Amino acid sequence: METESETSGESAESESERRGRDVVVVGGGVTGLSAAVFTARHGLDTLVIDAGGSILRRNARLENFPGFPAGVDARQLLDLLGEQADAAGADQIDGRVTRIERLDTSVDNGDARISDDDMRRFAVESESGNRFEATHVVAASKNEVGYLTDLAGVDIVDRGKAYLDVDERGRTGVDGLYAAGRLARKPHQAAVCAGHGAEVGVTLLEDADRPFYHDWVAPDGYFTDRGRDLPSGCEEIDAAERRERATDARETMRSAFAEPHPDPQETHPSLEE
Repeated sequence: METESETSGESAESESERRGRDVVVVGGGVTGLSAAVFTARHGLDTLVIDAGGSILRRNARLENFPGFPAGVDARQLLDLLGEQADAAGADQIDGRVTRIERLDTSVDNGDARISDDDMRRFAVESESGNRFEATHVVAASKNEVGYLTDLAGVDIVDRGKAYLDVDERGRTGVDGLYAAGRLARKPHQAAVCAGHGAEVGVTLLEDADRPFYHDWVAPDGYFTDRGRDLPSGCEEIDAAERRERATDARETMRSAFAEPHPDPQETHPSLEE
């Protein structure tokens, strides 16, 4: 993952940043990374900005995450999710978002009104001075809301911890802004937050009028031999491709779990000397 210092200065003014992003995800824990996997795999230009400190890194052992009957090292799980988001095409940088502002979307382009798909609704500013424009923002920063307080239309709820008021799909009162996971008052469970991040990612795709993303790799001919078009997001693979992908998957997991994770378990800040 890049650091913000690597994206400041001349690189921050790259063509990529001048044109903006389709999606900026604030928070690189299980929630934000899950959302980013779905938006990036669908082809949306996605940037994850992570301030670090995911509470999962304090976990001695994660015992109830689906697919790991003997439990899993939480730090390893986060690393694998980061690799998955990277493989999907998402960019990731370390940094703390300090402010989000709504951009003026009333600008037209001569006689033609700029479409919503091409409109950058938000400017996302970071602690180090970087600025990223985005059409959609997914706030997945646990209970951190300071960067949203100047954004009209955001309803912040205080229940001892701060949450955003959202509908059943993670939409806030601001068009294009979503909240996912703990920030959307979901239960404090990694599996629930990962699932909600995925749901918010799919909701964003639906709201952007993108074809529904099925995320289904089917055997060769499953659809086409029945005279059906491939649904959006699906693909068919033959036996050779299936074996190659299965081999790659086994090697990836063997490598990930061959040795203990090198990072120590983090502790609660109040217990640090």
